[in-house]
Amino acid sequence: MSFYPTDKIALFIDGANLYSAAKALNFDIDYRKLLDEFRKRGILIRAYYYTALVEGDDYSPIRPLVDWLDYNGFALITKTAKEYTDSQGRKRWRGDMDIEIACDMMEMAEHADHLVLFSGDGDFRRLIESVQRKGCRVTVVSTVKSQPPMTSDELRRQADTFVDLADLASVVGRPRQAQQNAPKFADQFDDEDL
Repeated sequence: MSFYPTDKIALFIDGANLYSAAKALNFDIDYRKLLDEFRKRGILIRAYYYTALVEGDDYSPIRPLVDWLDYNGFALITKTAKEYTDSQGRKRWRGDMDIEIACDMMEMAEHADHLVLFSGDGDFRRLIESVQRKGCRVTVVSTVKSQPPMTSDELRRQADTFVDLADLASVVGRPRQAQQNAPKFADQFDDEDL
């Protein structure tokens, strides 16, 4: 990753997308290490984390992570996931955060030099092009080293720099922990939302 020491940096983490990419690479993200890494690379002005939450559940497997992030330097952006039944009769959830990410990136482009997007969603290609025209450099973090790859080719081409999440595993990762409920919950979201 190429950063200048005086770069004002903003991170935009698509929580469901990053979770899926790390899971495919068989490690968990250590969010404290992630913040520390980007603080070393420049002036970290904001770290946004986006996720949908299921309201009304007695226990949400993502709640401890969301609470920790909220108290430890992340700007947490959430919304309520919408429940629906798929064509096979299974209960599923939809919680797309694309609009929230796009709005925040456009706003931060006025204040930051380098934007880092943790997502492989090809829908963000045009967004990256727009913030680049405002003078920002954009790094995309996702992976092509999983099966299937978790990032679109168009997004990789548009970014100033693409960093494969697999190459950051030793820097921001930790071995996967067995979690009984979290994978089941995350697997109920549409792939499109991830």
